[in-house]
Amino acid sequence: MKRVAEWIAYPLIRHLLVAFSYLFWRVTVDGREHIPKTGSFILAPVHRSNVDSPVVAAVTRRRMRYLGKQEMWKYRVPAAVFNAMRGIPVNRGTPDRDALRRCVTALQAGEPLVVFPEGSRRSGPVVDELFEGVAYMATKTGAPIIPVGIGGSERAMPKGAKFIHPVKIHLVVGRPIHPEVSETGKTPRRAVRELNDRLYAELQRLFDEAQVKAGTPNELPPATA
Repeated sequence: MKRVAEWIAYPLIRHLLVAFSYLFWRVTVDGREHIPKTGSFILAPVHRSNVDSPVVAAVTRRRMRYLGKQEMWKYRVPAAVFNAMRGIPVNRGTPDRDALRRCVTALQAGEPLVVFPEGSRRSGPVVDELFEGVAYMATKTGAPIIPVGIGGSERAMPKGAKFIHPVKIHLVVGRPIHPEVSETGKTPRRAVRELNDRLYAELQRLFDEAQVKAGTPNELPPATA
């Protein structure tokens, strides 16, 4: 019954989030055709704001799972939303092997997964150093990585802000980045590092493009006071 409730809740919650994003932030998306129609993939967006999670739902109607910080489950409303979307909590303070295993299991079962490779929210026009978890999971499972640039979200709700701003947000979905998969089933460190470097370069390119199309290239977020 719980799984049935989640199956029904996801499209409803996604519809509400996307509808609000279209109306309030005038969200537009380029590159939807790069989202695989079947099978698993890792959606890997840049991360500048708490609004990134709801706006990336606009890239596809496919049911995606989200890797989110454990703190999101402390509050009733966010917890209900993430549970309905079958979110996977992660403890960012330590290497969370349980969360990693759950992510790998989901990908092996053919489920799409949303993971922010920068980890926590960052600031500014330059993509921060990426954690290698996304590259590792892709190499481990063979799932392609779909990089996403999000322009304007930092101005919509900068880190530390309590309220959202009605600014333009634009998303650019990149072409799938396919990992090198070892026939032995092992995850070569070199392959993970090289894939992570490819992801970084593509994320920066997409982020730059998204910022320009959102009308906020190289701009600082508005004051939060």
